[in-house]
Amino acid sequence: MEILLTKSTTPIIGWIAWLLGWIMNYIYEGLNAIGIPNIGLAIILYTIIVYILMTPIQIKQQKMSKMMSIVQPEIMEVQKKYQGRRDSKAQEQMMAEQNAIYAKYGYSPMGTCLPLLIQMPLLFALYQVIYRIPAYITRVGAIYTNLATSMSKVSGSADIITEFISENKVRVYGSRSFDSVNGITDFLYMLKPSQWTKLAKVSEFADLKSSMASVAAQAKSINSFLGLNISESPLDAIVNGFQNKQFLLMFVAIMIPVLAWFTQWLNYKLMPQQNNAASSSMQSMNTIMPLFSAVMCCTFSTGIGIYWIAGAVIRSIQQVVINQRIAKMDPEKLVEESREKAAKKAAKKGISSASSVNNAARQNVKKISNPKYSNLSAKEVDYSANAEKARPDSITAKANMVRNFENKNKKKK
Repeated sequence: MEILLTKSTTPIIGWIAWLLGWIMNYIYEGLNAIGIPNIGLAIILYTIIVYILMTPIQIKQQKMSKMMSIVQPEIMEVQKKYQGRRDSKAQEQMMAEQNAIYAKYGYSPMGTCLPLLIQMPLLFALYQVIYRIPAYITRVGAIYTNLATSMSKVSGSADIITEFISENKVRVYGSRSFDSVNGITDFLYMLKPSQWTKLAKVSEFADLKSSMASVAAQAKSINSFLGLNISESPLDAIVNGFQNKQFLLMFVAIMIPVLAWFTQWLNYKLMPQQNNAASSSMQSMNTIMPLFSAVMCCTFSTGIGIYWIAGAVIRSIQQVVINQRIAKMDPEKLVEESREKAAKKAAKKGISSASSVNNAARQNVKKISNPKYSNLSAKEVDYSANAEKARPDSITAKANMVRNFENKNKKKK
């Protein structure tokens, strides 16, 4: 079976898109069964379902953010301690002390990246399904197939379509071949209502005028959402509304990029804020990205705008619910859970000192009584003790060797 050109063939993303497309197809079939086959509504329901399925990843990410807020003050103290010192010895010592803090809390900086690494392919695949509707919704693809088949039989159809795209500025992304039914299906799905009228006037396709009118009517019906045609961009709808004095249509079209900006801005505002050096740059990004989304939303199809808005609304609701849940969690319990997980991971790797991770935070007082730690602060004691337990091949062990070398030289003097 030939793969539709609209279907993503990118490794991993394409596989995930196939699964998400299966969900999208069944949503549309359900809407068709109750008499409302509408792509805009299908996009909203599809986005809700997929983001609900991604909730466990969101919870994981929020927990890691909470843990980072607990660990960060001590990390900042270490960074302050070594501020201005750029030599390799100081940098190794700083890393050793930071690693000791992470070990004490059972926290892994890489752990914060894992939810994002899982989310990114899902989000890219989610977008691919929205963008390539005919490939994933069987009924939508079927609307265009018969006409595409008839057009492919016209002599020189590929060149005719290519010329039409150039003259009428049809929005076609990436390289496309129009000498196959699938390629022509891609082309037909991208047509705006005004472009359908122009296509019907192409002399080579004169015998297909009635078929084009029928397909254009069906396409308009399934793509209609709140008076807008989701195959058009909001900017197209604003221009058409102004020319035809359809001011209500203009207002709805304007609200698409406005809501895309607002909902994403709100989503960023609801995210846990970190009090560190990176927070200022993150705040700048949180201001710029929603504005960038609004600008892009003006030129992309309205369907993409609906997806962005629906996704941001769902994420905002998730943020509120998850934030409340995380806020009620006892920080000590959260740390203890993190230590236990770290200990289990260490045990699987065969690290004999895994059990010490769970008890590290309780050992400061005992360690201070040891003469060899007498000239250190409580936190430095904890860092030094943890450094001594490091694996021979770790950065911490290297820092330990440097320290021992210095101590020996001092004794000789």
